[in-house]
Amino acid sequence: MSRLSNFVILTVCSGNICRSPMAAQLFRDRLSAYPGITVGSAGTVGLVGEMMDERARRLAASHGVSDSADHVARQLDVEHISDANVVFAMSRDHRRAIVQLHPRASRYTFTVREFARIAAEITEADLTDAALLPQDDVPGRLAVAVEVAASLRGVVTPLQNVEDDDVVDPYRRSDDVYALSGRQLVPAVQSAVALFARAVAAR
Repeated sequence: MSRLSNFVILTVCSGNICRSPMAAQLFRDRLSAYPGITVGSAGTVGLVGEMMDERARRLAASHGVSDSADHVARQLDVEHISDANVVFAMSRDHRRAIVQLHPRASRYTFTVREFARIAAEITEADLTDAALLPQDDVPGRLAVAVEVAASLRGVVTPLQNVEDDDVVDPYRRSDDVYALSGRQLVPAVQSAVALFARAVAAR
């Protein structure tokens, strides 16, 4: 397999003004120490040209994100999906929409909470193939982590409530719902980032 020059993370929600831009900004911030990673976001019914929702911006800022003001919403298209190495949907409905648009993406598209759930059960032995790659091949090592997660989908401990794989949509809802959305999203991103860090460090 040829060496990847870049690893592309795509986050997807509905309007691309709340959940997916915050997720993208969190990934960009938490992975900034690693070279060769690009992070973007889009919406299945994107409010094209809109800035990030103000309350979502404040929520992102409370988690250390500083680039929210630069966000401009865009509509998800096939090229966004096909260019990505991993797609993190904010809900199961978004994942279905992504796969309907580009069926080949089924293997590398997860809800972000689903990926976090799988990541928690990935062992160091599962990352053996990452350890075989050159230490500086960060994109390749992250690609291995995604492949491992895909191989374990349906194998890890199942959920009692499938809605626990979704991040709730806070748009035009109460401050409590925004806070809940953050409590669901931020730990999921952190778990994904932790898996990526383990893949990069694998020996």
